[in-house]
Amino acid sequence: MTQATTPAAKAAEAFQRLHGRAPDGVWSAPGRVNLIGEHTDYNDGYVLPFALPHRIAVAASPRADGVMTVSTMGDDGGLQEADPVVVADLVPGTVKGWAAYPGGVAWALREQGIAVTGGADLVIAGDVPAGAGLSSSHALECAVALALLGLAGVDAERPDIARWVQRSENDFVGAPTGILDQTASLCCIEAHALFYDVRSGKPEQVAFDAAASGLEVLVIDTRASHALVDGGYGARRAGCERAAGILGIPALRDVDIAELDQTLVRLPEELRPLVRHVVTENDRVLRTVELLRSGRLAEVGPLLSGSHASLRDDYRVSCLELDIAVDSAMAAGALGARMVGGGFGGSAIALVPVERHDEVERSVLAGFASRSLTRPRLFTAVPSAGAGRDR
Repeated sequence: MTQATTPAAKAAEAFQRLHGRAPDGVWSAPGRVNLIGEHTDYNDGYVLPFALPHRIAVAASPRADGVMTVSTMGDDGGLQEADPVVVADLVPGTVKGWAAYPGGVAWALREQGIAVTGGADLVIAGDVPAGAGLSSSHALECAVALALLGLAGVDAERPDIARWVQRSENDFVGAPTGILDQTASLCCIEAHALFYDVRSGKPEQVAFDAAASGLEVLVIDTRASHALVDGGYGARRAGCERAAGILGIPALRDVDIAELDQTLVRLPEELRPLVRHVVTENDRVLRTVELLRSGRLAEVGPLLSGSHASLRDDYRVSCLELDIAVDSAMAAGALGARMVGGGFGGSAIALVPVERHDEVERSVLAGFASRSLTRPRLFTAVPSAGAGRDR
């Protein structure tokens, strides 16, 4: 990616074009792939994401009239401008559509007592595929948070920023997301996956260099768009909380996998699959981390496939396109594959020997074409740097 085509350069150029001056700064944040650990974050569990090279950038300058303007660059280079908002007047429900994401961040920071009420001009550009389950919304929110904090001269800790962004999405946008995506976007580093214990907040950067093992992580964007605000995500989360309440524990993280069978019989039948997924998924994360620490990346494959089976059959958040992506990749020689993200659409990943890349790609494309589905987008995911200031 050349400097002229980076999201940061595009955002800066668009800001100059729209406002007639250079921005005070440009900040950006990446999308993410979660190698394993799905729907465990809001159960106080374990996750293992890494950042993508795809980013969303925010060019920004402060204002003094209390107004925040937000514009976003489309694929055609044109700018879509949201209605200006008065930061001091922001409350949940006052901003609709895509503009609720930056509006919610400004609201959350204001609620923390951070000096954002002077207002700001924001121009957004990025290349994280939207609706692909690769956390484009969180990349946007994290970049906006860093921009507003930067303009305010506030140097906050990344875990704190992640919690503020989570609050903006939960309470302002209305999506009951966990903490995984914000933490990944803010805290991941190049050539590593982030092993994160959600309960303790303890991070561990685990070396993750698939190419050195002759492997790659192939992302399959099914182009089956998902929406966590309207989908079944909230119902799954509520079911997990209900199960924890019945069991008298703080969260499903506290169920020992060795005691899973006797625990399940204490629950209503409809909650058992949810609990089984969370408990076994936490175990798969721990086993994956151990394999990565010992350099045995190829052995991770069956754990990825086990994760998909659990998400499909127990958590029931897969869909036709995700299942076709996984099954087609496995049939062509992938070592393991699974859906990623909240589900109901979005993307899958496959752990693929480099020499099998073309065969796996052909198999996936053929699987979609045979069912007259929209052609998926495929690319290799390389663990990349987290959010930061670009200029």
